[in-house]
Amino acid sequence: MARDAGTQDGLAAYIAVTVAYWAFMLTDGALRMLVLLHFHTLGFSPVQLAYLFVLYEVAGIVTNLSAGWIAARFGLTSTLYAGLGIQILALVSLTLLDPSWSVGASVVFVMAVQGASGVAKDLSKMSAKSAVKLLAPPENGGLFRWVALLTGSKNAVKGLGFLLGAVLLGIAGLKAAVLGMALVLTLVFVALVVRMPSGLPTGRKDAKFRDVFSSNPNINWLSFARVFLFGARDVWFVVGIPIYFYAVLSDGTEAGNRAAFFMIGSFMALWIILYGAVQANAPKVLRAATRPGAELVAAARNWSAALVAIPALLAVLVWAANTPALWLTATLVAGLLVFGAVFAVNSALHSYLILAFSTGERVTMDVGFYYMANAAGRLLGTVSSGASYQIGGLPACLATAAAMLVLSTFGASRLRA
Repeated sequence: MARDAGTQDGLAAYIAVTVAYWAFMLTDGALRMLVLLHFHTLGFSPVQLAYLFVLYEVAGIVTNLSAGWIAARFGLTSTLYAGLGIQILALVSLTLLDPSWSVGASVVFVMAVQGASGVAKDLSKMSAKSAVKLLAPPENGGLFRWVALLTGSKNAVKGLGFLLGAVLLGIAGLKAAVLGMALVLTLVFVALVVRMPSGLPTGRKDAKFRDVFSSNPNINWLSFARVFLFGARDVWFVVGIPIYFYAVLSDGTEAGNRAAFFMIGSFMALWIILYGAVQANAPKVLRAATRPGAELVAAARNWSAALVAIPALLAVLVWAANTPALWLTATLVAGLLVFGAVFAVNSALHSYLILAFSTGERVTMDVGFYYMANAAGRLLGTVSSGASYQIGGLPACLATAAAMLVLSTFGASRLRA
């Protein structure tokens, strides 16, 4: 009976954490699209647009390195609440942006707001992912199922956030959009504080910061592979594709801009939703419930190698075509959706393996270290996205993605069962 009660508490805690994470990621996706498209219409260059997100990723590196220790020391609910609270403040702060400011002042201000949002995201992410390790049932591949469901559903919600951000920008404008999102997130935060079930650890006073750095080679190589996996996604996703599609789709009029916003937001949303759906079903795709751990480790190497060819082929295609055309845009959309599906399996495998390689007492610190690598990859991809597009357009972005995936595959090849 006591065991059943403990299981129910764990499930209730998992549901509460998942719902809070959904709400957060909806605003996170919307905020990114709002900022990107708003400042592109103000005339920001691809490199300047990339700068807006640099501090967001830098903050993620620092936050993940320390968040694992904070959660181990003070408990997972403390980091989850902090993430939601900081995101609310970041959204409200963005309403202070003044159109009369210089470009430099606007960039610095938005970078700071995005930095705070980056701290918030990684506090929330580390809390949610660590909770899965502690709450998931151990039998019948329960850990892989639960982490895949959390991560997949999160990405689907973030995809809706991209669409929401693009639509809100066209309909309500920047300030009204961020205020509305702040209000919704505040209601979720209050409900969570009032109704948070038991089941999550409250922390231990003997946790030391130096324990964040792992001596497990698998965790270190997996983190290495993660850096370049996410760098390869963001090098075309953050700046390259939205700006390329805007150039193709917009006719320069206000109505044309709104239509372009909607179509770009729809593609970004579709990509993320597909990514999330495949990720949630990755355990079935990989038959994880019936396969030993050694085969799943080998699968991480094979799926990473398979991903390399997609951006490489697309880079050659766009370069050879030279000028945008309808058939080229359609081929790009199809190719990037295939990339998203294969990428999702890779990401789901990584998310499972970090929890499988870690132990219960180290989980928050191992997950924090691993997502520090994730943030480093996003930073690498973000900076490379603006620079690559400025130098060689979309073909350079896609070629850089292929090169990064070669490095990710090397890291995955070093994993041992």
